Amino acid sequence: MEIWKEFSFDSAHLLPNVPEGHKCRRLHGHTYTVRIYVAGEPDPEVGWIIDFGDIRQAFQPILDALDHRYLNEIEGLENPTAEVLAQWIWKRLAPRLHGLSRIEIQETCTSGCTYSGD
Repeated sequence: MEIWKEFSFDSAHLLPNVPEGHKCRRLHGHTYTVRIYVAGEPDPEVGWIIDFGDIRQAFQPILDALDHRYLNEIEGLENPTAEVLAQWIWKRLAPRLHGLSRIEIQETCTSGCTYSGD
């Protein structure tokens, strides 16, 4: 069984490795949506896999590092594609959140990425 908790943040970025003239090479911003999935069996006593508040607590420092920031200035996000961002979040969140099973990054209402670890 999986549960999820959703967060959003606003950030600016550009993609330095795309060809000259590509629109994403210019500075622009997104309201990102991040869904954090945790898998496991519900505890028979409390009835849940994990408290949603525990997911928030584990993700909050990462969210604070990303919200209203220029992503290219963050170490490891010099080329901040949705794919790179998903891996960057996973690397920081997995040690703090037991049962992390996947991360979804939605960059626009029609585009996103799902990452389930290595």
